[in-house]
Amino acid sequence: MGLTGQKYKNWDENIKNEIINLLNKGYSVRELARKYPVSRGTISTWQQKLLHPNKYIKLGKRGRPKEKDLTKEDYKERYEILKKYQAFLKAQREKK
Repeated sequence: MGLTGQKYKNWDENIKNEIINLLNKGYSVRELARKYPVSRGTISTWQQKLLHPNKYIKLGKRGRPKEKDLTKEDYKERYEILKKYQAFLKAQREKK
């Protein structure tokens, strides 16, 4: 979390993709930070996001993945859970 009123830099996708390609070719973070006006920390973060994409899933409210990041399998799993829950509620109502 940043400070209140802190502004974040949005990097141009062309520069970001160029740096990522050079990282894949074996350039070091330090070399790229000297060559481009991007901090070493930012380049390291981009590198970590490439190496560990599951660690950097954006979460929405209540700690769940955002809807646009869910896959078809996630939706199927959610649907099955919902069906089981609805069957459970129906059984509970019939007992009364």
